[in-house]
Amino acid sequence: MSIFDDIKGKAEGLISGNEQAIKDGIEKVGDVIDDKTGDKFKDQVDAAQQAASDFVDGAAK
Repeated sequence: MSIFDDIKGKAEGLISGNEQAIKDGIEKVGDVIDDKTGDKFKDQVDAAQQAASDFVDGAAK
């Protein structure tokens, strides 16, 4: 087992059972960034939020 497999396993363990709280946090952070930048990077922030939420969904399986 490589170190990356170990890190991935630990991340999946932390995510498991906390999916909704993590996704809520991702949403809040994106909203703060949008607010601070005046929505200048809204499309990029939304894409990052979606990718992070998809990662959480995938890791929880």
